[in-house]
Amino acid sequence: MAKWVVVVSREQYEAERMYGAGGISVPGTGLAAGDEALLVTSPSDEPARDETAPGGEAGQEPAVVFGLARADADGKLHYTVNLLDAPLPAGGLAGPVGARRVDEAAYLAVAGKVERPATGKRTWLVSVDLPIEAASPGEAVRAFWSFVRELGPAELPAFVWPAGDELAMQAYVLGAEANQDPEED
Repeated sequence: MAKWVVVVSREQYEAERMYGAGGISVPGTGLAAGDEALLVTSPSDEPARDETAPGGEAGQEPAVVFGLARADADGKLHYTVNLLDAPLPAGGLAGPVGARRVDEAAYLAVAGKVERPATGKRTWLVSVDLPIEAASPGEAVRAFWSFVRELGPAELPAFVWPAGDELAMQAYVLGAEANQDPEED
């Protein structure tokens, strides 16, 4: 069982953060069934969006390790640990998009830092609320879906909270917590 670092583009990482498909396809990597990989982003050439985000100093968004994965028989990578909500700094693991082998010690140095999440799942309520002026409920629903499609996850906050704890509600934009208080900067 070989160990790999698989570097994905910033765009693929952003899509994974938003939709979390559970598996990543990286064509032409040469991974065999059972191979393990560190999933890493390429560094961004664009300025960081949020200077308060982990590692988000002004300038480039640094590369991060966003998961551990195992390859299936088709070479598709499936998460063994998903770190999308708490990625680790990639350090020297970043590089060009693609896959490269690493020795077991390098793999274990990163994998050993990963805190395994609790396996239990809980129920979360997720809401997108938009005030819409319309002449009928059907027209309001059509306008709602038009706004959702037009604004999308980059502009439209989704609100999430554990079932039964509405006071814990948080806003998320692009899969990351986002402050929606206009008086706080």
